[in-house]
Amino acid sequence: MVGRQSVCLRRLAGGARSGIVGFSRFLANRKVTSEALIEGWAQGLSAACAGRHILAIQDTSELNFATTGKHDRGLGPIGKGVGRGVLLHPMLAVDAGTGGLLGLVTGRVWTRDGIVATPHAARPLSQKESERWVSTPQAAKAHLAEASMVTEISDREADIYAKWARVPGPVFHVLTRAMHDRKIAEGGGKLSSAPLMAGGTATVELRAQPGRPARDAQLAIRYGPVTLKRPDNTAETDLPKRLAVSLVEVVETGAPEGVQPILWRLLTTHAVADAATAWRIVAWYQMRWTIEQFFRTLKQQGLQLEDSQLESAERLIKLTAIAAKAAAVIMQLVQARDGRSGQSAEIAFTPAEIDALAALIPQLEGKTELQKNPHPPRSLAWAAWAIAKLGGWDGYPKSKPPGPITFRHGLQHFRSIAQGWTLRDV
Repeated sequence: MVGRQSVCLRRLAGGARSGIVGFSRFLANRKVTSEALIEGWAQGLSAACAGRHILAIQDTSELNFATTGKHDRGLGPIGKGVGRGVLLHPMLAVDAGTGGLLGLVTGRVWTRDGIVATPHAARPLSQKESERWVSTPQAAKAHLAEASMVTEISDREADIYAKWARVPGPVFHVLTRAMHDRKIAEGGGKLSSAPLMAGGTATVELRAQPGRPARDAQLAIRYGPVTLKRPDNTAETDLPKRLAVSLVEVVETGAPEGVQPILWRLLTTHAVADAATAWRIVAWYQMRWTIEQFFRTLKQQGLQLEDSQLESAERLIKLTAIAAKAAAVIMQLVQARDGRSGQSAEIAFTPAEIDALAALIPQLEGKTELQKNPHPPRSLAWAAWAIAKLGGWDGYPKSKPPGPITFRHGLQHFRSIAQGWTLRDV
């Protein structure tokens, strides 16, 4: 999938019927389970995370596969009109210092089996889809045990009191944007009236989102400790009645006319004693964008997973689990272009492909030092430099960095070269 930039079985098999049949049999094999495929996401991750502060970013994406009224492919509703498909809930491991994607940690892929009749408020957390916000970070702890510190990051949907009570540990923190104006113990009020300290202003780059173009926003920040009160309507009455956390509130000043101003209330188990720490919390939360880019790589801007024509939900779920791993590797390859990740080329290329790159790079390099591959041999950055050159990048440090399209063209070109390399002694 990484080499072909596709999930289409015909393309993956190069049009060979034997390959198409082989891939189909693999996905149909009952011994191949989505759970086992997801367990394989984290292979080698523990060593990559050792000694680092890891941002464990989780979110859910809906994958809408084409269906008809008479042929639903066994897929359940996904909440967008009459759409049917698969839900993917991954967790990514990101280096807090560099923003580099280290890999997939764990997660879940599923399709809904109809609509639950019991009201949401009447069900315990264990019987709700929202339990994934708690179970995913719990499952991730084993894979991230070698990290010096972990900060779980998620958006408003994950603002669940049970998560605040059950997930944090000595070096495992939580950072989530508040969904509700929660009740707090201080003054008998709510988050919106919490007594906070001013931390100054700063200009922050906001990335483009659907319905919101990218812009530079002037943000004012306030911060301080708060004590969350257990919601009155929670079904988990065994949870502590109060929990001490920190609140970082960010408000946009001078927003453009007709634009909804930014208002983030970020709750975290990190102690926030000064303005510098508060801004650091905001910077970590902004890295949640990485998982949005992951979903784009998986869908429209990359593998185009939603175009798959596989006929059954079971196979589509397995295909999604495999494609998620491929999307993560593609993102790592794009990020490696600046050499900051320090990762090995082995996470994206086979030994034979690495040998092919080693033979190819001298032909791609120019005569001057600026035209040489500047990265350590057999590193991911070293490989990414070569792939970008094959995709049309000129290689000069001052040029615009290569993007996903350049890498896609380079990978397509390289695959043909690598196939020829394997035949060199035949």
